[in-house]
Amino acid sequence: MKTADKRITLAITGASGAPYALRLLECMLAQGQEVSLLISSAARVVFATEENLKLPGSPEALQTFLCERYQVPTSQLKVYGKEEWFSPVASGSAAPKRMVVCPCSTGTLSAIATGASDNLIERAADVVIKERGQLILVPREMPLSSIHLEHMLNLSRLGVTIMPAAPGFYHQPQSIADLVDFVVARILDHLGLDQQLMSRWGYDQRNS
Repeated sequence: MKTADKRITLAITGASGAPYALRLLECMLAQGQEVSLLISSAARVVFATEENLKLPGSPEALQTFLCERYQVPTSQLKVYGKEEWFSPVASGSAAPKRMVVCPCSTGTLSAIATGASDNLIERAADVVIKERGQLILVPREMPLSSIHLEHMLNLSRLGVTIMPAAPGFYHQPQSIADLVDFVVARILDHLGLDQQLMSRWGYDQRNS
């Protein structure tokens, strides 16, 4: 499945998994996607801890930083603050029809499942659900409590795709980057975007 719509929302929350978020953003931008980026305060702490990367504080400064990092124009990557209620992602009349929350904290999962909409990430997800768009949540938590599982089940019944950050090993990973690419590749597949990060199960063997 390929999609002609180039617009997508990427939300990054405070679960462990900053490498997944950075790699996914890189791949989306490399394919010419127009990304609306939302990042929580807790995610900034995780980035500093896991990537030794201190992100600029304001949305404008962060947008400039990331556009320079990935060598893309500011028209391709827009960063919005957590209370920018007039941003396109906050309204069904303007929001992209596709959204990924990667990584997705269980707190954000709970808020989305209950329709809290207390910040822009939660509101953007609520919009995608009500507009019957594509929402992918990438939780990174273990073990999962009954509360987490019930929220996931309820969201799945609404058509939300739950993709835990659980890399496989059949591609014989040689590095952490290989494990990250496995998860990112599966997300890209579900978004209908091309990916050459990993070969698909059995494909190389059948076509060799």
